[in-house]
Amino acid sequence: MRQYFVYMLLCGDGKFYVGVTNDVERRFAQHQEGVDPGAWTHGRGPFELVYVQEFQWVQEAIEWEKQLKGWSAKKKKALCEENYEALSQFAKCRNATRHDRPERQAEHKETL
Repeated sequence: MRQYFVYMLLCGDGKFYVGVTNDVERRFAQHQEGVDPGAWTHGRGPFELVYVQEFQWVQEAIEWEKQLKGWSAKKKKALCEENYEALSQFAKCRNATRHDRPERQAEHKETL
């Protein structure tokens, strides 16, 4: 059975990198060696491997990778530190939805 991994690196500049691989050790070494000068991580080392999650199906790994890439740095850090309380706080919606806006609430009251 093939295994796939979503991994996260903490780069030397403090930014996170998220990727998918079937060989974490090989891929980490490639990042450290700077094999691809066109890669986003090139020149951002040294790297620390801060998170690895294993998957049986590549599509699940790719979906998780895409989700993580959309997270804030604070949320990624909370995941890496297994700080689930902070992770939960960072997951809460902080912007007003169309139903929460004062003008929408006033409209709603007028129709009642």
